[in-house]
Amino acid sequence: MVLIAAFSTLASATSAGTLKGTVRFAGPPLPTKKIPVTIDQYLCGKEKVPQDLVLSPTQGIKNAVVALQGVPPRVKAPNLPQTVKMDQKACVFDPRVVVVPVGGTVEFLNSDRLLHNVRGDAKENRPFNRAQPHARTISIAFKSPETLRVDCDLHSWMRGWVVVSEHPFYVVTNDAGEFVFENIPPGKYTLDVWQETLGRVSQAVTVADDGVREVTVSMAKK
Repeated sequence: MVLIAAFSTLASATSAGTLKGTVRFAGPPLPTKKIPVTIDQYLCGKEKVPQDLVLSPTQGIKNAVVALQGVPPRVKAPNLPQTVKMDQKACVFDPRVVVVPVGGTVEFLNSDRLLHNVRGDAKENRPFNRAQPHARTISIAFKSPETLRVDCDLHSWMRGWVVVSEHPFYVVTNDAGEFVFENIPPGKYTLDVWQETLGRVSQAVTVADDGVREVTVSMAKK
């Protein structure tokens, strides 16, 4: 399912376009790696496949965060959910990457029948480190834009990311690396893309007054 960031223009607007894209890895095939699990194997299993760079068969990058920059003030912004959830499930953070607007809240859950903790070394927001028994929910509010890592210190392979967005025009790529922005006024914009392993890239795009503009954003290891 393609994740969609949708927004509408003022009533006076007569046309809008759609920006449909894919974030792809530009590089040779990556070797398959596995992380040995040395604790709580009865629930976590004996090994985990790293989730820091997940590619589709066509090299699409999952969990890249795409921000559309340069949207004019006259455009009515979409309503991003003020509360999003990140679960600790089967000894991984699920989903691995979430986007929450400034002033929003992340609800951290623990669906595993064992003890986790949730630690975020925030710089622009208040750092947190909380023990999290089974079935407990911990709500953390974020007041400033920031991309911060979330860890479980009890299970060293567990990692997640919270992106606190500075404006509403953000979307996370799906399993195929795809994203869509709809009802975009004609004009020139910039796509800013962040991925936890590959860093950030920017790409200029032009949207016409109707139809679909398709783009590919390439990312590579530095």
